[in-house]
Amino acid sequence: MPDPLKRSLSFIVGSLLTLVGLWLLSLDKIHLGIILPVIIGIGLILYALCFKWIQKFIQVSKLRQTLWHCAWAIFFLWITTLLIFFAYLQYTIQQNTTPQPAAAIIVLGSGIENGQPSPTLKQRLDVGAAYAKQYPEAILIMTGGLGFKEQITEAEVMSTYLQKQHQIDQSRILLEDQSTSTEENLRNVQPLLKAHQISLNQPIVIATSDFHILRAKAIAKHQGYKQILTISAPTPLYIRYNSWLREYFAFMSGWLLNEY
Repeated sequence: MPDPLKRSLSFIVGSLLTLVGLWLLSLDKIHLGIILPVIIGIGLILYALCFKWIQKFIQVSKLRQTLWHCAWAIFFLWITTLLIFFAYLQYTIQQNTTPQPAAAIIVLGSGIENGQPSPTLKQRLDVGAAYAKQYPEAILIMTGGLGFKEQITEAEVMSTYLQKQHQIDQSRILLEDQSTSTEENLRNVQPLLKAHQISLNQPIVIATSDFHILRAKAIAKHQGYKQILTISAPTPLYIRYNSWLREYFAFMSGWLLNEY
């Protein structure tokens, strides 16, 4: 590829990544899936602006050239694994379970903002509520403990939302209010299921975001859930691929921690 084209592409892609990331950060959406593209974007902009100096620097020795080429090879290898993950995640989303009767509905938490469910959590609660109305015999379990500087647990906020916005009777709602991760969510609800004579062999629904289905199902299977059904909330396009990027690292982390 000609050097001028390399510089132009690097500057354009870097600018897009940086501007979109900064816009999302201005909306108070802060996580690795947003921060990392900003860092990569700034790096590409600097590469374009300092292109001639960088080329002179790496041409000084064979070692520098080798290290430079290795760095780019590692970067493109990572991009390849990321694209493979995105493709498999999209396939998983399209293969989402068709709703059918279940003994319980577990709604996985996704953060609260100013004492209210975050937009992502609202979507999870909405799809969970729709299923609960379709199958009134199923109990609902809200999951999520006390967040940083929060005065009320996520599970309590979720329960209140379902009662007020969807008129779900409080008697149908159980709270798992100790967990801070998906792995803990699914583990800590098991005593609640057992207390209501629901075994892990029965059909159990997990309500979560579309990008989260893959990891949630893997964790549930590892913990002994035998009949996992999933209902998913869509992720808005403007934040979708940033959420997928964050999920890529979360999935790798779960694998390293032997969560599935």
